[in-house]
Amino acid sequence: MSAATVIDKPAALDTGDDPHVGPRAHLRHISALIRRNVLWIRQDPESMFDVILMPIVFTLLFVFVFGGAIAGKGNQDEYVNYVVPGLMAMMGMNIAMGVGTGFNQDFQTGVMDRFRSLPISRASVLIAKIMVEIGRLLLATAILLGVGFLLGLSVSNVPGLFAAIGLALVFGSSIMWIFLTMGVVMKNAQAIQGMGFLVLMPLQFGSSIFSPPSTMPGWLQTFTDYNPLSSLADAARGLMNGGQPVAHDVMITLLWSLVITVVMAPVAIHKYRTKT
Repeated sequence: MSAATVIDKPAALDTGDDPHVGPRAHLRHISALIRRNVLWIRQDPESMFDVILMPIVFTLLFVFVFGGAIAGKGNQDEYVNYVVPGLMAMMGMNIAMGVGTGFNQDFQTGVMDRFRSLPISRASVLIAKIMVEIGRLLLATAILLGVGFLLGLSVSNVPGLFAAIGLALVFGSSIMWIFLTMGVVMKNAQAIQGMGFLVLMPLQFGSSIFSPPSTMPGWLQTFTDYNPLSSLADAARGLMNGGQPVAHDVMITLLWSLVITVVMAPVAIHKYRTKT
């Protein structure tokens, strides 16, 4: 059965229950849905502007606007090596918010009603969406690193660099389940963006992404200690250039990723399955 047949095959009206789908058919459905999402991106290249421009704008903004104030005048090269690994953590959070808004818009346009009328697993729609967004996140990370290298980023441990990228992808994919749930339960994309910024801004700026926690008030340092973005940023710095132990931060990041995925993935699938 071709990918097009899987997507276009007519079916009875969705009853809210998953059809019985074997593992091979499930993988085939995911593959077909990934192909559909990629083709949609090709038809709408403007949807890639955030992936292409966000890492460039953020890197230039924080290095040249805040770098001198945080690291001291003349120490921008040092700040590049500090902030770029942190921005790897930030990319996942911002792209995850885009997943939720895009998913919600698919409901508004009726695309998801069409998918739910097909004899495919409900989970395959969400998994395919996350797989495509992981690809977008990987591209954003590559652009971020490219800009970083142009500005003086140095990496002393190449295998550690790939490990840091993988860790950022794992954490970013877990956050996507939260925003997929929001995309189902919230009424419109504007509400998701508003709620997303209310959550993301404190997490991003109350972390070690942009500045060392030692420069912050004591109560804020306590918050950064439990902030998973701090663990991810510190782990990425340690993996890429050494100079600090990384086992604890890597373990905390993976634990957060596992807990978020285990809790939110079933919720997202259930909400999608039962949405009326």
